[in-house]
Amino acid sequence: MKVVIIGAGHAAGQLITSLKMDETITGSITLIGDEPWLPYQRPPLSKQYLSGEMDVDQLYLKPKEFYKASKVNIRLGHHAQSIDRTAKTVTLDNGDKVAYDKLALTTGTRVRRLSIPGADLEGIHYIRTIDDTDNLRKQFAPGKAMTVVGGGYIGLEAAAAATKAGMKVTVLEMADRVMNRVVAPEVSTFFEALHRSQGVDIRTDIQVTGFTGEQTISAISCKDSPDIKSDLCVVGVGVIPNTELAETAGLKCDNGIVVDDHAQTEDPDIVAAGDCTAHPNGIYGSQIRLESVQNAVDQAKAAALSILDKPETYCAVPWFWSNQYDVKLQIVGLSEGYDQTVVRGKPENSAFSVFYLKGGTLIAVDAINSAREYMMGRKLITDHAKPDPTRIVDTTIPIKELV
Repeated sequence: MKVVIIGAGHAAGQLITSLKMDETITGSITLIGDEPWLPYQRPPLSKQYLSGEMDVDQLYLKPKEFYKASKVNIRLGHHAQSIDRTAKTVTLDNGDKVAYDKLALTTGTRVRRLSIPGADLEGIHYIRTIDDTDNLRKQFAPGKAMTVVGGGYIGLEAAAAATKAGMKVTVLEMADRVMNRVVAPEVSTFFEALHRSQGVDIRTDIQVTGFTGEQTISAISCKDSPDIKSDLCVVGVGVIPNTELAETAGLKCDNGIVVDDHAQTEDPDIVAAGDCTAHPNGIYGSQIRLESVQNAVDQAKAAALSILDKPETYCAVPWFWSNQYDVKLQIVGLSEGYDQTVVRGKPENSAFSVFYLKGGTLIAVDAINSAREYMMGRKLITDHAKPDPTRIVDTTIPIKELV
């Protein structure tokens, strides 16, 4: 059996590992990736790798020797241009055709880029690849002024790394609070205070209208606000799923490549996994697209089982995390649609959690330096628990006794 994997990110790395763990698989595995790098972790790019706490070798999911020993055909630095589902071939940018029996799409996402005046000036950075972070880190220097456009995970993590490097950092967020889409106001307030305590200038309700400078950025223009002088800028305003290849091949896409709960597309010989997919989630009863390591890993395992004709249902509680300074934010579940929040612990102690309820059922937990609440939250959400809010608040009651 010839297995071809398009996209060399976290999901691809796990897919190869899962396939190679099965002793029944025979044939070849070919990995095709745009970047020159073997599958690696992306979360550290805006955290430990940006701050210099990790080197590039620590980013790799598996060492080069693993792929060599596993006899994986590596085709890095090549873009897959088209898929012929009838002939079962993939055409690369150099004209090569790669035949497959089973095809896996792990094409991931790309950054959403600004299209405002001056957006092509030098000194404006996005964080998605190793090269992106390498280029940004070269510009880090004490005393420099860095502006971050976007107060989400990536933006705030980059702000923390730059602040620790002795830079003057300003964060510009269009919404009325940071991490507006993913956390409750209580959590936003905590992180805004945390960054301000480190000297970061956080400005919300502000719209960036353009960048100015000769060849390199020198200032950022904002609506109804004076220009902000800046030596460099990091933009973190979201990502877009890479579905074009699947769409051109006639596969169904809807905010991601549509797959079932076995990571199977509508084509029986094509699976998909990771940030690029839209899949059903049995816990929440809806179709979702997740941008997380957890989803990339778990869905890739399901995709491998489908390739091996040993399908198992993929149904998991999503989880995410963010490290900023010495604070660890762990999120489990999806809070969208909540109608009640309950805070456990005290934000002023830098250790608390927010429980999100919908119709009395727990749907998500944000845990700030609170690992126990995070771990128990996963179980409670899986069990569709309806914890008593008065017991959640009472920290004298052990978290495991909430229900």
